[in-house]
Amino acid sequence: MGKLFFAAIFAVILPVATLAQGANVAFDGLRQDTSLPVQVDADGLTVNQADGTAVFSGNVTVAQGTMRLSAAEVLVEYAEGGGIERLHASGGVTLASNEDAAEAREAVYTIDSGEVVMTGDVLLSQGTSVLSGQKLVINLTSGTGSMQGRVQTVFQPGSAP
Repeated sequence: MGKLFFAAIFAVILPVATLAQGANVAFDGLRQDTSLPVQVDADGLTVNQADGTAVFSGNVTVAQGTMRLSAAEVLVEYAEGGGIERLHASGGVTLASNEDAAEAREAVYTIDSGEVVMTGDVLLSQGTSVLSGQKLVINLTSGTGSMQGRVQTVFQPGSAP
């Protein structure tokens, strides 16, 4: 029984020790088709023709397929051709799709690459598993990502990290 107990403890501690430096995470629920249109809803909108930006403010929700991003404010950078190039969300950002959800202070979503960089007290929930850190980089096209900055997690028995 002693060897089995230590093997079980080692199996839990080794992944946790790895997470202290950074963690790679699968994001099957946060996979996104970046070719779909992006819809934005907000209480207000300010457009700056000079620099090609727009600021959506108050209860902002950005939707693309099943993906939802909400924040207090979203700065939109438009590409030369008129499409959305990048979104800068701030003020309590939540990114959710299916059973996966991530929260942070700020997020930058680059539409063409499908990359979302979330920073500041990041909390990721995937089903019953929770992972926290200071920076989360998600590739919505491939469904992969990494968490950095004093990563912490609680493993549920019988679940994979």
